[in-house]
Amino acid sequence: MDMTFYISAFVALFVIIDPIGLAPVFLALTQGHSDAERRAIGRRSLLLALALLTVFGLLGEAVLNFIGISMPAFRIAGGILLFLTALDMLFERRTARRDHQAEEERPDPSVFPLAIPLLSGPGAITTMILLVGQSDGAVQAGGVFVVMALVLAVVAFMFRMAGPLERLLGRTGTVVATRLLGMLLAALSVQFVLDGLRGAALLPA
Repeated sequence: MDMTFYISAFVALFVIIDPIGLAPVFLALTQGHSDAERRAIGRRSLLLALALLTVFGLLGEAVLNFIGISMPAFRIAGGILLFLTALDMLFERRTARRDHQAEEERPDPSVFPLAIPLLSGPGAITTMILLVGQSDGAVQAGGVFVVMALVLAVVAFMFRMAGPLERLLGRTGTVVATRLLGMLLAALSVQFVLDGLRGAALLPA
């Protein structure tokens, strides 16, 4: 069992989904809701995100093959997309967008913006397709889905702890955590691009 692959997969999905950054957003989006309503909203958003990421993880590569896009090309494009997301995190553009979404009044935020695009947005979908494409056999591919479920379990825990966490970290602590996650994501995105270039025989193996 290649634990390095699973650790990398966990880090990639954890960084792109960003459970720590989502906790205060979830709190803001569910202001005025009772504890029971908050739990129901969190549960719906997580189940929908789980379904979407599973479907794209299973069928994403088949769809790419159908329209004639190779996995190396998709790895390079995905790496660039993830790098742009990392820049958003490093320069707080992502936080600003989330705060803006949180300020908009919506009766039930479980589908939008929680499930889509915050939990299962383009970055997370891209990461799932890339990780499944990089896996060596069905067992390792299945491990990717287990890792994805673990990350969503962390999100569920953070949703439960959103209130205490916000008081613990404060605004400064949340910004610092987001910046650190952004740096990790930038490094992982460059690795995706390098893997894609090697897969296209543009770099030595």
